[in-house]
Amino acid sequence: MAPPLERIDHIHVYVADRSAAQRWYADMLGFHAVPELAHWASGGGPLTIADPSGTVHLALFERPPQPCRSTVALAVAKDQFDAWREHLGAALGRDIERVDHGIAWSVYFSDPDGNPYEITCYV
Repeated sequence: MAPPLERIDHIHVYVADRSAAQRWYADMLGFHAVPELAHWASGGGPLTIADPSGTVHLALFERPPQPCRSTVALAVAKDQFDAWREHLGAALGRDIERVDHGIAWSVYFSDPDGNPYEITCYV
């Protein structure tokens, strides 16, 4: 049986011009940059923006046009992260590498159709 999930953490959104996209999301939806995650935006990483309540997050990646494919990032509690890693490893028949993002750990995998997923916990 799969361990419990907490919520969708964020959605990856690929944009041609991150500054323009940030303005659009601010004007249209009231999204603002998340200061605690701003350091990820340097060097090609995502600019994480959130709605006014701080419960909906989008990670804006500046990239050339991509196929229509979003990464759904699911949040888990710290004590469930390794259980998810083990569960995915067993289900997929391979080791699942964890990625250290400094203030978060993530694992990445895809469904049989190639749709990408991420499971994240904050440390």
